[in-house]
Amino acid sequence: MSTGWAIMANTQHLPGYCILMYDGDADQLTELPVDERVAFMRDVVLLGEAVERACRAVDSGFLRINYEVLGNTWPHLHGHVHARYWWEPEELRIGPVYLYGAQRADPQHQLDSRHNDLRTRIAESLRQVLDEN
Repeated sequence: MSTGWAIMANTQHLPGYCILMYDGDADQLTELPVDERVAFMRDVVLLGEAVERACRAVDSGFLRINYEVLGNTWPHLHGHVHARYWWEPEELRIGPVYLYGAQRADPQHQLDSRHNDLRTRIAESLRQVLDEN
């Protein structure tokens, strides 16, 4: 991507969770010139579109994409792309992903070969989205 690297997150408690890692030295958006901020956010949105396409194709329970740029615990600019699903418990579905707490890091949700098909679909969708834009 033009401003960073799209990666599939280590935890897949919500399948399709991806991160855009900024390819530069910045802790937060305001450290970048305005045009670079806009480019980074554009890349986050394009990654989200790719994740949406892939997740919608493999899970009829797909609902939407949530976006976050937090930087609270890791001082390097990055954006989170969370796929959200109708099958999530309502009290968690209607709030931010952090409400899942420690269960997000449960070993059963770790990225592994079970996610190869989804990872391939996201990569293919990302190539298509980038070609279209």
